[in-house]
Order: sequence, then structure tokens, then C-alpha cells
Amino acid sequence: MENYEKTSFRFEIDNFSEKKAEISSPIFISGGCEWFITVHPKGCPIEDYLSVYLHVANHDSLRTGWKIRANYSFTVLNQSLRELKRTTEACDLFCAVVPGWGYPKVLPVVKLQEEGYFEKKKPSFSSSQFSGWGQDKLIIQVEIKVVEDVHEEELTGKEMLDFNGFPILYTQLASVSKIFVNHMDFAECFRPKDKGVKTAYMNLLLSLIETLCKPPLSFSETELSNARNELNELTEAGFKLDWLEAKLDEVSLERKNATANSYRVEELEARIKNLELTLSDLKVELNKEKKTKFTEILSFDDIVGSRNYQI
Repeated sequence: MENYEKTSFRFEIDNFSEKKAEISSPIFISGGCEWFITVHPKGCPIEDYLSVYLHVANHDSLRTGWKIRANYSFTVLNQSLRELKRTTEACDLFCAVVPGWGYPKVLPVVKLQEEGYFEKKKPSFSSSQFSGWGQDKLIIQVEIKVVEDVHEEELTGKEMLDFNGFPILYTQLASVSKIFVNHMDFAECFRPKDKGVKTAYMNLLLSLIETLCKPPLSFSETELSNARNELNELTEAGFKLDWLEAKLDEVSLERKNATANSYRVEELEARIKNLELTLSDLKVELNKEKKTKFTEILSFDDIVGSRNYQI
């Protein structure tokens, strides 16, 4: 592959404080690839934080198996070019499964609203070209260096890659990246160093997450107990999984309530069935009583009729 130089691109957003929805930059080229930036003023997926992401543009048109590994970082500036925040440099693999990477928590939104972040730059009367006066402009600058690019590769589904220190399958990339995006520090205290062990633990975690996505009533007591044991094993290994523990507690409670409701329904159905049987017995008894009464009336009429005949 070619040895690409580091390049930078600036995305200027006027009247930023008025923005609420996602904002996309124009497409730019770096390392022989087309890119664009997305900015989320209200946060994505974490609310109340400025979120910034780098994406491969037109990735649907790229050949099967493409992948690009790039080092990149973001700098947030105000219109006076005062640096508000600089992210650490990341090195991520962009591919068909995950064409975009970035930082969900660049700056708290409340920080951007504080006085001094957006300066009202006074116009220079010696220059008629200044057009930024009175605007709360936010500038996102990205520095990027492509370190690996593969334009086409035959995929078997068994390709392995290293993601944040965890050897995982290429097909697991989307699931694993979602965990890191939503719970960035969950593996900070993970102790094992052996790659095989790390892969095994990650597989266990992904399997547990998949299990807990099932409907609560589909769980048996044994499955819930096994899920709790797996969670304890992962926690003891150093994972921070309070969010997954909360999910397991939620599933357990929902199953308990659903089971209790199910027992109540069964109890009511049994009572209804018993009442129906009792009603059926009463109807039979009533019919017998009616039949006996009717027979007695007929017998009485016979007697009366006989007496009249004799007279």
C-alpha cells in the first residue's frame, strides 16, 4: 500500500447554538479515500454531549471486503480559533460493517453554552471580507492519516482482527464496537492478557448480551441462573457490567411478574372451569327437579280425572 501523509480538514458550522439535528460536512479526500464528518449538537448516542464522527463516504459503492485503518483526532475550535477541546488520537478500522467511528462524548453541551465559548468577534473595518461577526461559529478540525487500505478481499466470515486489544471475528465488529461506543470504560479493569483468553471472554459477553435480548417468558430458571453465573464470571475478570446487570435484573423481574400473572390467569381459568362444572351439575339437577315435578302433576291429573269419571 501507499505511504499516505497526514492531512487535516476543517468543518465550519455557523449559528451552532441554533442547531439541533445531525450536521454533515462536505466530502473531502485523505489517503486516497473520500470522507465526511457528522456532528451531533445534542449527542449521539449519549445525550447532552457534543458528538463527532468520521465516516467513509460512498462506502456502498466500494468493493466487497474493503477496509481502511486510519489514525485520526478531532479539535473543536470557536470562531476565534481558540481551542475548546482536542481528542486523543484513535486508530480504528473502517469497513462495510462499521463505516464510521468517532467520539460520542467530546464536550458537555452545557460547556458550549457557557460564556466565552462563542466569542462575538468584532469586525475589522480595514477588511470588507470578514463575515463572521455576531455568529456563534463552531469549527471541527480533523487530522487523519490512512495507515492501511484494502480495496477488495474475499470474505469467509472467519477473518480475525484486533479491536481495542481484543482479537475478534470480522463479523463481530459491529456488536463489539457498539459496546465500546455505549460503554467506553467497560474493559478498563479487564485483567487477562492472553489473546485466546480475551477472545473467549468477549465471546462469552456477546453470547450473554444476545441471550438477554430474548423475551422474558422464554427463560427457564436454569437459564437465568446460568446467565447470572456468566455475568459474575465476566465481572470477576474485570469487566464493568453494571448496565448488563441492570438488564438481567429487569429480565428477571419481568419474568417473575409475567410468571405470577400466568399463574393468576391459570388460577382464574381453573376457577371458571369449576364454576362451569358446578353450573352444569346444577342444570342437570334442575332438569331432574322439573321432570319429577312434571311427573307428579301428570299423576295428580290422572287421579282427578279418574274421580270425575266415576262420579
